[in-house]
Amino acid sequence: MADTVKTELIWGGAEIAKIIGRTQRVTFSLLEKGELPAKKVGGRWVAERGKLIAFFMEPAA
Repeated sequence: MADTVKTELIWGGAEIAKIIGRTQRVTFSLLEKGELPAKKVGGRWVAERGKLIAFFMEPAA
C-alpha cells in the first residue's frame, strides 16, 4: 500500500493573509514579488499550509 500524505491547500490571497497574520495588501505584495511559497492557479493564489508555516520557521538570511 502506498503512503499517502495529506496536503492542506490554502486558496486565495485573503486566506493566505489570515494564516500568516498580515494584511491582504501586504500579502498580495509578497505573493506578487515571489517572496512566499505559493503560486497562481487559474488566476487564484494557492499555498500549502505546511510550506507556509515552514517558511516562517526558517532562520532569517
